[in-house]
Amino acid sequence: MVTIFPEMFEALTCCGVFKRAVEKGLIEFNIYNLRDFTTDRHRTTDAYPFGGGPGMVMKPEPFFRFYDWYVENFGKPYVVMTTPQGEIFNNEIAVELSKREDLVILCGRYEGIDERVTNIVDMEISIGDYVLSGGELAAMVIIEAVSRFVPGVVGDEESLKDSFYDGLLDYPSYTRPAVYRGMEVPEVLRSGDHEKVEMFRKMESMKRTILRRPDLFMKKELTEEDKRVIVELVRSLTRGDDA
Repeated sequence: MVTIFPEMFEALTCCGVFKRAVEKGLIEFNIYNLRDFTTDRHRTTDAYPFGGGPGMVMKPEPFFRFYDWYVENFGKPYVVMTTPQGEIFNNEIAVELSKREDLVILCGRYEGIDERVTNIVDMEISIGDYVLSGGELAAMVIIEAVSRFVPGVVGDEESLKDSFYDGLLDYPSYTRPAVYRGMEVPEVLRSGDHEKVEMFRKMESMKRTILRRPDLFMKKELTEEDKRVIVELVRSLTRGDDA
């Protein structure tokens, strides 16, 4: 991470899955203060924009100095920059980034980073169409999602098969008690029939995606298994089943 607010990343390393992954040596996580790559006594990282306008722009020199230093000491990394102009982050990008051996994320602030810095950037990423005060929160979202696909980070590999796995939303989950305030857990989940449970979950995942995220469903390449699930889903809806 390259940021002017390194303390923000304590939220990642204080607890949870990511903390354990770092402690186990599955992920090496380093935070670099961009101010350490300035040369003036005020450690300046921003300046007024050319052409006028509100706010400040992050200067190119500290980023290039960091990059040159990093390449000289560790080799060429894969560089990501958090920016509203970037590609919208999703599960596929998280999987792709998890395969990178050496990943650097540049966190912008103020009105953004001098455009010339994009010359050392491999991918620009946005986590959504809204405004944040800086790139640190976006970077933490990226790190959390990417780290889950690093082998060994998530203990139960089945845990990776949650929302957006295989291009679909996750099925609904239930736990004890079986009945709460008159609301019952679907009987099939209590049946002990693993084959029926699996089909129920696949149908619920398919139905939820179609109803809530049709954009995801339209992009999905249907397998023969998917088509079988859709047929069973239509049959169950025709019968008026809970599914």
